[in-house]
Amino acid sequence: MKHTVTLRNGVQVPALGLGTWFLGENKSARERELESLRAGVAAGMTLIDTAEMYGNGKAESLIKEVISDKKRDDLFLVSKVLPNNGGKHRLERALDDSMKRMGVEYLDLYLYHWRGNYPLEETVAELERVKKAGKIREWGVSNFDIDDMEELWMIPEGRNCLVNQVLYHTGSRGIEYSLLPWMRKHDVALMSYCPLAQAGTLRRGILNNPVLKEIAQKHNATVEQIMLAWNIRGGHTIAIPRS
Repeated sequence: MKHTVTLRNGVQVPALGLGTWFLGENKSARERELESLRAGVAAGMTLIDTAEMYGNGKAESLIKEVISDKKRDDLFLVSKVLPNNGGKHRLERALDDSMKRMGVEYLDLYLYHWRGNYPLEETVAELERVKKAGKIREWGVSNFDIDDMEELWMIPEGRNCLVNQVLYHTGSRGIEYSLLPWMRKHDVALMSYCPLAQAGTLRRGILNNPVLKEIAQKHNATVEQIMLAWNIRGGHTIAIPRS
């Protein structure tokens, strides 16, 4: 059974996708990264999330190689624009560069990576402009807290935002207090990055958590599988573990 999330515009999106954070940064890991991405796509993970920041565009170039033999309509491609490219005309140039690196003529979803110095109204206007031009199907934001979302909603076209991509996993649940309820109320889908937690002490602690290990054993699964299943429960969250 393939889990999906229905966005406010009615489009169904895979609930599980491939993240590419930190990919493209190490030449020696290139073949392994390509292999991982290809394995994910072959397993049915047709949503791929990337950003112009990842590997200074090299992650997007990796994706071009992986999807070159795939039907474009079978994929759901997401990239992000850096805050310093969020202004008038700069955003479109950044988008064009991202699409060129990925070898595509449009993106399914384009995200404003985090708040920058450009007025939010200007960035929204640019996102709407490239959408009307057919270069992106929809747009959203990333790393926006509740104050940012409320400010966005005060902009008439700001309510066209469909997704907010933020940190969310079993060991980081702060968004459940105010941001997530606000997003549910306004039908903004959650895209969770690092759903398996980042490396380090926190991740080790979660993977060795006795409760999670017990649940995993009960369901003949790994702790990572349980973490992902927990993350996408309810049908409102898109999880993008790094490939």
